[in-house]
Amino acid sequence: MNFRAVASIYRFEMARFFRTLFQSFISPVISTSLYFVVFGAAIGSRIDEVEGVSYGAFIVPGLIMLSVMTQALSNASFGIYFPKFIGTIYELLSAPVNFLEVVAGYVGAAATKALFIGVVILATSALFVDLTILHPFAMLMFMILTCVSFALFGFIIGIWAKNFEQLQLVPLLVVTPLVFLGGSFYSISMLPPIWQKITLFNPVVYLISGFRWSFFGTADVPIGLSLLAIGGFLFLCLAVIWLIFRTGWRIRN
Repeated sequence: MNFRAVASIYRFEMARFFRTLFQSFISPVISTSLYFVVFGAAIGSRIDEVEGVSYGAFIVPGLIMLSVMTQALSNASFGIYFPKFIGTIYELLSAPVNFLEVVAGYVGAAATKALFIGVVILATSALFVDLTILHPFAMLMFMILTCVSFALFGFIIGIWAKNFEQLQLVPLLVVTPLVFLGGSFYSISMLPPIWQKITLFNPVVYLISGFRWSFFGTADVPIGLSLLAIGGFLFLCLAVIWLIFRTGWRIRN
């Protein structure tokens, strides 16, 4: 493993993040505050508790997952797409680095940015509601695994995309709807029985459920299934990236 190459890619990607640190910091604070105004105040005034947890606190894990998933995906996809767009990716491919080092640099930077946003949203949420994290280690583990998994997924999208429109297609039309329909702001037990069964086909349900369990000790699905889902998604993304670099799909042509 060429750690110098990994560190160089990582520092380059993080430098772009720090150039817009103020926007990166203030944007999640404002959006989180708006979510609490809309969902916490307007809807929360009509829903006292969900599974023994105040509604304002109940939506915090969903808010964090929503931002972490979208941020990890968008940062990783743009990070690898831009070198393709300007042609500098050929310099990277001709350098003495393997695909693991390239992926570690880009994905590591994207996951770090998403993790930073997640921590900012968690701190902002604590200003609005009383939060108790029953399993802090599990919470951190779920957040890191989600950041890395969706950064890997974003890396794949960045290689697949041929233009900026395609770059935004999957996050807007696939990921965001799945997150909103995955129990971010409600428990799937509140749905009619038929919709509860349909919702279980949404993979995001397992991620949000496991993350919410780390806060409150309650989950819509068993915690083991949540870990299996996120682990399977991570290894699937790694396998796809390995095939991309092995075949040169959308990279060398």
